[in-house]
Amino acid sequence: MCKPRQRKGRAGESLPSSASSPARLRRRPEMARKGVSYVTAAEVVSMVRDPHVAIIDVRDEERICDAHIAGSHHYASDGFAERLPEIAEATRGKQTLVFHCALSQVRGPTCARMFSDYLSETKEDSAVKSITVLERGFNGWELSGRPVCRCKDSPCKGVCS
Repeated sequence: MCKPRQRKGRAGESLPSSASSPARLRRRPEMARKGVSYVTAAEVVSMVRDPHVAIIDVRDEERICDAHIAGSHHYASDGFAERLPEIAEATRGKQTLVFHCALSQVRGPTCARMFSDYLSETKEDSAVKSITVLERGFNGWELSGRPVCRCKDSPCKGVCS
C-alpha cells in the first residue's frame, strides 16, 4: 500500500512553498561539476513529444504510488544494472535520454552515468547522442506545475493528462 509522500529537500527537510520559485529552477554550478548534464523541467516539456527523446524514470516504488511524466519508461534503480541490455534495446533509435528519480541527486545521475558507461564499454549500436538528468527530479517537475500521469502502464503510452 502506498503511503502519503511528503516532499523532502536535500537534507531530508520538508520543502518550503518557495521551492518551486524561478530562482530554484536555474541551473546550479555544482551540478555541472558532477559529470552529468542537467536539463530543466521547461526544457524537458519541449522535448517530451519528440519521438527521438526517451524519459527514463529510475524511482523505485514511488512511481507506483505517485504519478510520473507522461510517456516515460520505468527502470527502477534497484535493478537497473541487470536491465542495461533491455534498456539499450528499448531506447534504440532515441537520440536523447533524460534520466530522473525523485530529486535527481543520486539515483538519476548514477543510472545516467551507468548507462553511458554501458554504451561506451559494449559498443552497443545506439543512436544516443545525449544523456541528461532532469534537474530537481520528478518532485521539482511536479512542484513546478508540469503535467503528470497516473496510469500504471510501463512504458507509459503518454496519452494521460
